[in-house]
Amino acid sequence: MAKKTYVVAGAAIALGVAAWLVWRPDQAIRVAAGVAAHHVCSMTYLSGQDPKETYDQLVVPVLGETVGRLLSPHVSRDTRSVEVSGPLGSTLARADFTPGYGCRLALPGNVPLTADTTRHVAAEDGFAPASPVAASKPSIAAALDRVFAESPTQPVKHVKAVVIVKDGHVIAERYAPGFDLHTPLLSFSVAKSFTNAFLGILAKQGKIRPDQPLGAPEWQAPGDPRRTITVEDLLRMHSGLAAEEAESAYSPVARMEFLHGDMAGYAAAQPAKEPPNRSFDYTSADTVLLSRLVGEKVGGGAAGMRAFARRELFDRLGMGDVTMEFDGRGTFVGSTYVYTTARDFARFGLLYLRDGIAPDGTRLLPEGWVAWSRASTLGAPYGAGFWTNDGPSLPAKWRVEAGFPKDGFYASGTMGQRIYVVPSQNLVIVRFGYSAPPDYGIEDDLALIKASITATKTN
Repeated sequence: MAKKTYVVAGAAIALGVAAWLVWRPDQAIRVAAGVAAHHVCSMTYLSGQDPKETYDQLVVPVLGETVGRLLSPHVSRDTRSVEVSGPLGSTLARADFTPGYGCRLALPGNVPLTADTTRHVAAEDGFAPASPVAASKPSIAAALDRVFAESPTQPVKHVKAVVIVKDGHVIAERYAPGFDLHTPLLSFSVAKSFTNAFLGILAKQGKIRPDQPLGAPEWQAPGDPRRTITVEDLLRMHSGLAAEEAESAYSPVARMEFLHGDMAGYAAAQPAKEPPNRSFDYTSADTVLLSRLVGEKVGGGAAGMRAFARRELFDRLGMGDVTMEFDGRGTFVGSTYVYTTARDFARFGLLYLRDGIAPDGTRLLPEGWVAWSRASTLGAPYGAGFWTNDGPSLPAKWRVEAGFPKDGFYASGTMGQRIYVVPSQNLVIVRFGYSAPPDYGIEDDLALIKASITATKTN
């Protein structure tokens, strides 16, 4: 009997150890702390927001109430850092702010970053006046009221900024208290559309082709099935890599973003679960691999990437300050972290509205690049770095039926960061906030799109 008890106990211990090694709850709490440290750091030092409001509105909804309330962020303005401690008081994560580079988790092996305090002012080109533009059309004003309104019976929206651009000019905008036309906003996955732009610029320069294999050094062993993964496979999220993206601290992408200083290295280490171009599977791991490729083509590390982005894109669009954040290796986190004003996000949207042509009439993206980017991937409502109304998917059909035209497409980040582009109406709408699932406020956005189209139609 004793022997049987020992066997059962031993099996239970073995299962417990195996479960620990697989699920690693210690890593999960470090991921949660990393989320808190990074987001509070960026919104405090980049955007000038109140740390408590950021934690309550942005961090806790991501982590969940139970986990969120177990952690405590501590802001140190002297060192421009944020530390997050657990219930026992020990520090679980720290993020540090570097001017020009934003915030980065303190992880082993981080390459140094040199602060850059250079400021950039948005172009005075008639795009918008110096003061906020109130909606002159009552129907647009009413639609904006709906976007910003909160209801005790509905999920919170916490909308922070909306800008409406018609025929190349801001016709209406609105901001939440504490936010204005100068506030840098967090992109989340809107950054993926910026990565599309950087790749398009390099394609026009003849430095990359969408059909070329990525060429990751980790995949060069004979017989490695990942050797055939192309730039297009990664942009369209059909790489076949086993790199699940889920709202869980246990997911590979969460570990990649908050535990590993070399995000692209971690992504490249993920195995193939199927051949490329078989199925659509959205994952930020695909995008960080492309970010590494862009950085390699540009050269010069993080500083070189910033200079390239400023010279080849931001200045060409008349954008003011834009902060791109980098991982510990110095690779742009092109899946998630770009910060600029709502107006400048709208300027970025105009590049795609104008088929890749800058305000001065020069072409930045290859001819046909925008049409290719918005074309549906394997029937999914996603193109190449943008969500799209193209294709047969039910979400695309639903958006069209709600008044978002068939030719429309949009950059999108979690919690409701969106840049809507409607070429047929010469319309761009930017909407940023900390909105809750299930739809992150998109129904109200669609009503705003419809109202904006109706109110600005010309006979």
